Amino acid sequence: MTETVLAAVRTGPERTEFREYPMPDIPDEGALLRVEVAGICGTDVKFYAKPPIDDPVIMGHENIGYIAKAGKTFQKRRGLKEGDLVFVEHYVGCMACEHCHRGDYRLCMATDWRKNPDGLRFGYTSAARAPHLWGGFAQYMYLPWNSVIHKVPDGLSPELAGVVTPMANGIQWALFDCGVGYDSRVLVQGPGQQGLSQVVSARQAGASLIIVTGTSKDTKRLEVARKLGADYTINVDAEDPVARIHDITGGEGVDVSLDCTAGAGTIPVLLGLEALKRKGGTLLLQQEVGEFPNFPIAKLCNKYVTVKCARGHNYESCELALKQLNSDRFPLDLITTHRFGLKDTHDAIKAVGGSGDVIHVSLMPWA
Repeated sequence: MTETVLAAVRTGPERTEFREYPMPDIPDEGALLRVEVAGICGTDVKFYAKPPIDDPVIMGHENIGYIAKAGKTFQKRRGLKEGDLVFVEHYVGCMACEHCHRGDYRLCMATDWRKNPDGLRFGYTSAARAPHLWGGFAQYMYLPWNSVIHKVPDGLSPELAGVVTPMANGIQWALFDCGVGYDSRVLVQGPGQQGLSQVVSARQAGASLIIVTGTSKDTKRLEVARKLGADYTINVDAEDPVARIHDITGGEGVDVSLDCTAGAGTIPVLLGLEALKRKGGTLLLQQEVGEFPNFPIAKLCNKYVTVKCARGHNYESCELALKQLNSDRFPLDLITTHRFGLKDTHDAIKAVGGSGDVIHVSLMPWA
């Protein structure tokens, strides 16, 4: 094993430097991950352009790899051994608070880097913090005792397993949070990796109608949406989405509207509200909405709408996502469109925010 670890480090807005860090000592209850695939999503694009902290950061929070070294206590507690292929969630909870005890470590303050200066989360934590290897855009990643780890099922490739985070979000948001199930009518706004995962999850759960919206840039993504189970796709640049949804549903609207537009602002919120059925629909929002001073609260109340906020995934949704990816029920290889080596980290991140041909990018540190 090498004495140093090569990492792509974000050192400023849209700036990557390659640095070497010492190979860390691994405690009895910790481990070292040899990163095979680090997925790149829209959040990486946003934080690469406008870093939320000034410190250098090894990005990469959708990480698949092999256990390269592990302490005996780690192996005994986790039922894992060196050489196992695993998925490491980006949350690193305290494992002692009420949220962690009920499996909602995504809500734990110990992993909330926004409000807790000592918060720890893979892909977001300062590389100045020893032992430095806190992200997947590197050859190796350090795994403390409280890492949340899933064994990748036999037969599932590291690259396809790299889609587990958006797929888990699809299961969490559509099924667990919004109650999509048999005979549900669903609107998915945005045909990126998150939106397409919502399509797969909704179709698997028995939704009777799935409508996906996108822009002219999303022509190929909308085609993939149809192949993954969408009944209708709407190009919002070419036709009125409200009128089209009204026509498709016979004026009844949808049961659930899921915003996966990655920062399109207030427009998807208003469209989702209009698209919901007359009474009792569910609206999923993203935090990118920001200020909304003229929000139509009366319409929200009159339609008896339930509002849910997208907030990552839990342990169960990740386990189900891995099973879904390994099931061959859907042509999910259509999502894994582009691959880059570590030296091309900058181009890999920019690709996700660029061409509509790109869906899920796999950064492969050893390629």
